[in-house]
Amino acid sequence: MVKFDGKLWKAVFLMSFINIMLSVVNVMFKKMLNQGINRMVATTYRLAAGTLFLTPFAIFLERHNRPKLTGRILCSLFFSALLGTSLVQYFFLIGLQNTSSTFALAFSNMVPSVTFALALVFRQETLNIKRNIGRAKVLGTMICICGALVLTLYKGTALTQQNAQMETQTSNSSPTKWAMGSVMLIISILVWSSWFIIQAKICRIYPCQYTSTTILSFFGVIQSALLSLISERSISMWVVKEKFQVLALLYSGIVGSGLCYVGISWCLQQRGPVFTSSFIPLIQVFAAIFSFFFLHEQIYCGSVVGSMVIIVGLYILLWGKSKENPAPVTKQAPLNLDLEGCGTAPKESNSTAHPVSGK
Repeated sequence: MVKFDGKLWKAVFLMSFINIMLSVVNVMFKKMLNQGINRMVATTYRLAAGTLFLTPFAIFLERHNRPKLTGRILCSLFFSALLGTSLVQYFFLIGLQNTSSTFALAFSNMVPSVTFALALVFRQETLNIKRNIGRAKVLGTMICICGALVLTLYKGTALTQQNAQMETQTSNSSPTKWAMGSVMLIISILVWSSWFIIQAKICRIYPCQYTSTTILSFFGVIQSALLSLISERSISMWVVKEKFQVLALLYSGIVGSGLCYVGISWCLQQRGPVFTSSFIPLIQVFAAIFSFFFLHEQIYCGSVVGSMVIIVGLYILLWGKSKENPAPVTKQAPLNLDLEGCGTAPKESNSTAHPVSGK
């Protein structure tokens, strides 16, 4: 029987709560996209709100224990921002705009399996195919991939009724747009999974969640603004007039890009990237509920079948993870020396029971 300590339960509760909050963010973004707001402008404002909110916490809460901020760490945070804020939002929001929030978030169920595969490549996870634990990890990953193919290739019939307004919007969504949206969502999942691996390494050498998240969000503001200007140069697109859009951007920035990312960073540092990403499917569950009641979106058979297949594969993978005797964080400790040898942070990681970081 697996023994759950206090920190594990704290991480479980925190990640569950974080994903509920992120599901609200995604439903709000879908509604804003339907209203015509530029997707990268919305991302820029969201990250700006998160940066302004976190700055006082970073200055005052971590002023005594903040490691030296080297140029190499800043470059790592810039690259992490490119993956975890700018590019993932760019591809995900294109997919969200051309599909539905329920369908788009169904793809997020792939994140744990893709993260696990990348963790194997970067030697943050171990795999022994001769043992049942190793076979479960491989089987779970393959089942998740099959579920993603179902989501991409099979839409199916609608399982719910929709009102006249949503019927008009759905009729304007052609199979070509739906297919393009699916491809964009796959790319966003690959980018997001890569971010979990990168950010886990960064948090081990720079374990200040508020400071690193603030800097990351600041870089994300610059990158998203540049992407906005490249895609469309119009001053009018920066004007937000709707009251709902203002409130949604503030909530998305303060809660989604601020508090949630700090919590994810803490969980990455304590439990590792695979554990942290394994809670992502909760976003789809709650987003489907919120979307059905507030956006009146339809739920399709393909989304349900594909999601069920992915969740089965996910929990086979997690079963294999739960049967591991050594703590995953301990196995990942050597990676601290690979990324950067800055100060004493790597030594401190090795002396504790929890080595991974994250956002």
